[in-house]
Amino acid sequence: MPRAKFLVTLLAFVTLVHAQDQPRPTFRTEANYVRVDAYPTKGGTPVADLTQDDFEILENGQVQKIEQFERVLIRGNVPQDLRREPNTVEEARQAAQNPRARVFVVFLDANFVTTEGSHNIRKPLIDTLDRLIGSDDVVAVMTPEMPAASITFARKTTTIEGFLTRYWPWGERHSIGTRDRQEDQYRACYPGNGPTSNCSDDDRGVADEMIARRRERQTMSALEDLVRYLRGVREERKAILVVSEGWRLYPENPNLARQLYCRVPTVPQPDFDPRTGRLSARVAPTNAGTDPDTCDGDRQALAHADNERQFRQFLDEANRANASFYPIDPRGLPVFDQPIYNTNMTTGRPAPGTTPIALPSADQAELNARLTALRRMAEGTDGLAVLNSNDLAGGLRRVTDDLSSYYLLGYYSSGKLDGKFHPITVRVRKPGVQVRARRGYLAPTAESITARPATATATANTELDAVNAAIAPLANYSRDLPLRTQVAAGWKSGPKPVAVVWVVGELGPSSEIGDSARGAAEASVEITTADGRTVASMRTSIALGARTFRVALSPDEPLAEGEYKVLVRAGAAALPSRDTRAFTISAAPAASGTLWVRRGPTTGNRELPTADLRFRRNEQIRVESPALSSEPGTARLLDRFGKPLAVPVSIGQRDEPDGSHWLTAQLALAPLAPADYVIEISHGAGRTLAAFRVIP
Repeated sequence: MPRAKFLVTLLAFVTLVHAQDQPRPTFRTEANYVRVDAYPTKGGTPVADLTQDDFEILENGQVQKIEQFERVLIRGNVPQDLRREPNTVEEARQAAQNPRARVFVVFLDANFVTTEGSHNIRKPLIDTLDRLIGSDDVVAVMTPEMPAASITFARKTTTIEGFLTRYWPWGERHSIGTRDRQEDQYRACYPGNGPTSNCSDDDRGVADEMIARRRERQTMSALEDLVRYLRGVREERKAILVVSEGWRLYPENPNLARQLYCRVPTVPQPDFDPRTGRLSARVAPTNAGTDPDTCDGDRQALAHADNERQFRQFLDEANRANASFYPIDPRGLPVFDQPIYNTNMTTGRPAPGTTPIALPSADQAELNARLTALRRMAEGTDGLAVLNSNDLAGGLRRVTDDLSSYYLLGYYSSGKLDGKFHPITVRVRKPGVQVRARRGYLAPTAESITARPATATATANTELDAVNAAIAPLANYSRDLPLRTQVAAGWKSGPKPVAVVWVVGELGPSSEIGDSARGAAEASVEITTADGRTVASMRTSIALGARTFRVALSPDEPLAEGEYKVLVRAGAAALPSRDTRAFTISAAPAASGTLWVRRGPTTGNRELPTADLRFRRNEQIRVESPALSSEPGTARLLDRFGKPLAVPVSIGQRDEPDGSHWLTAQLALAPLAPADYVIEISHGAGRTLAAFRVIP
């Protein structure tokens, strides 16, 4: 199963909330009003008979007056046909913001779950979600390779059941050499041959440790990304069910950076800053990932990465975001942590360069370290851990019970609006009752409140909305399609500007293409108005063996500004694939849309147009935006939150023989980690945001 198929799955579930007989209170949204959800238990069982007077809330050690109180009881097992799915991304966000709805994210840690583990957890997880989800709750699924912004909240569990059934086995721990080109490169660079007569340096185990550190860092970064994203979704508690076999939490290891092959190691590539775990601003060579120098650079960077520190940091972030982790070890009751050898998934034999686990004591220490990390995750965020038990269903029932009965409390904070983290302590006056609740919140500042427009909500952010709108279409890139298209519309210069539409099409791996017997593949492009009237059309041939084409349409009848559709049919003449895309022709001189060009190993190091916005780190990309004037432009790279990154983007201009003028922004992807990014092109008073995705 290709990892790319596994990346995008948007799933969710729901809550049927039954309060006590009194009317439900309305929870306020004033700047100093704080909501707290509390989970009291006695002997591991939820306590259901508490009153407002039984609770005490302290903020910064000062007792706060509880203004509102509600007991919430969630009943799951709601029939699928009674679970109304959100129809849009906005509806899904609104559903997640309901303070009485619970928000769940199932994090499938494919890097650290074995094939057997993914099999063991499938049925217990599905059964648990069915018991847990009510009619208002929402749930999403995420994997380490997914950007958090691409998750989608939904309510029906049938989707996740079909996903887990169809894509089993999704666990990839101990599986080597078939799904990640970077890992294959590490094994090619450090094959584990040991010392030779010419050089006493020993590289055995180096590739293993690099791969383990890289996978662990990928999981840590994904969880950190998820926590930050959920913090912006809502203030109330969020539950993250982490299916994982745990992590070593590698500290820095200078020995990994030692000299090998009797040559001085090269400097690290700009994958990330080892001091912060975040993207570095250093520039990498364009052939990153394809030579020994790149392997050495990655080895130096991974040797100085501190995953333990990053783990502590994202647990602190989780507390600030009011997110709780519920780690689940799908192995049940493990006896050993490692197999005797890591095996290649294709051959079933030990992979070259791997190191056997020789001492049981070393294996036991590694097993304990992984389980300890999962316990720390739960204890540090007021969650529950399901570990060391062959009764996975029983352990997950504890999670269900814990999340199905709680209390919503509200108070007006007596603290200052200082922009700082305010710790919260919740106590229950009845003896023997323990309570878990959010540990604090990040207060706004008085300036941020007074500067906020009266019509804006607390979460309104125009710049972030624009970036989110640019990134949103990337959710459609979770799987291969028979045909993808990209459309740009602009104006040719001349005595009177003429509207032109450019279309790039790309056939997917499953599409039928032409061959020498049947002839070249064909493509037809048709432009229609909003009412279905055809205003332009053309046909073109696709070269034998090629999968992409680019055409320009400038109809005899001048196109007015407005909404249009482009219909593309491409592929083998007998069975073409088709795609329809809406686009806008803006008033001159404004343009809309962008076109893309890729260059890398998959293109034979040639520049080719592309409509697939998924790229790898060993590629260069160019995004092209039509423009009417030759006025210089600027370009920069943004992360998915709209924050500029210190990675250079080359801006240029190009004039075509047809009279069109283009701004071009070129970027080498070697410095970027897998995630979603945006290239911002500014031209005069206009601005274009072009989003793309980097995949492993």
